[in-house]
Amino acid sequence: MTLWNGSYPFYPGANACFPFDTTRAVIITVFLSMLATFIIILPGIRGRGRLFWFLRLVMGLFVGAVLLTLQFTRDWETGWVQANTSYKSFSRAVVNVDIGLHIGLEGVNITLKGNPVNQINETINYNEYFSWSFGSNYDHSYREGLEKGLPSPILYVAEKFTSQSPCAVHRQYRISGHYASATLWLAFCTWLISILLFSMSILLHGGYMLFLTATVILFSLLFFTVRNMVKCPIQFGPVSLKTDYGESFWLTLVTGLLCLLLGLSVIILNSVEPEKLKLIFNLDKRKGAEEVWDKPCLLTEPSCSVQDVPMVPPGELFEVTATHL
Repeated sequence: MTLWNGSYPFYPGANACFPFDTTRAVIITVFLSMLATFIIILPGIRGRGRLFWFLRLVMGLFVGAVLLTLQFTRDWETGWVQANTSYKSFSRAVVNVDIGLHIGLEGVNITLKGNPVNQINETINYNEYFSWSFGSNYDHSYREGLEKGLPSPILYVAEKFTSQSPCAVHRQYRISGHYASATLWLAFCTWLISILLFSMSILLHGGYMLFLTATVILFSLLFFTVRNMVKCPIQFGPVSLKTDYGESFWLTLVTGLLCLLLGLSVIILNSVEPEKLKLIFNLDKRKGAEEVWDKPCLLTEPSCSVQDVPMVPPGELFEVTATHL
């Protein structure tokens, strides 16, 4: 039996982590609710227009949900490594852990999970976030981590991204993240304008705005990837922690290419086959109107009403005199 039963009394335990990202869950819930609402009215749309309308709805909601969600994700760059490393400062205890680094547009998320989770009489399961967004001070968050006594692997990785670190990556990631975030907000605005133009049947300009949305999205990737720096080594004994582009990066690329394809398709169809484009957007109603106008209608028929009979303007009325025989 040792003092404090082998634990470290001056260090707080690991913070309990919520099982999923609440911001992402709220955005997905809102867009799924909108999709469910529109699906309810789907049976009221007749003919082939029902399928085209549903596809346009799904594509539009998907792009909007992705553009909003990407602002809050933390996996634009990710990296994992398994290592045997010291757990706390001034301690000889060595633990086997999985160390994860997740870089987003507004900060870094560092995870530490033991193999197994319970080691040296502690539960090793940490998930710490250090922000460099507007109104946040990354160095201050790092100092708070030092005061809290976070595990050494987390502090070692977080120290690489401080403004005073010899790696000099803090400013590069911070600026690239801000520019990428701003361009994604711009892409969200252009997406809203394209949806508005399509709903007003201004198809060509809607295609132009969708093409502009794709261009802005691809520019956000350019802002995030163009950084004038050398990869900073994060070494844990014989192994090193390396990062690569994560799910958010590839999702942004796919969404940008999808908007580019859809925008170009609308522009090309409007020039080559405008009638087919109108058919896709349920605007080809001329034929149906002509058929209704040409069809003779008698008031004695049950399916005919007074509204269906062409009305004569008052100026063309004239008096008729009837003579009884």
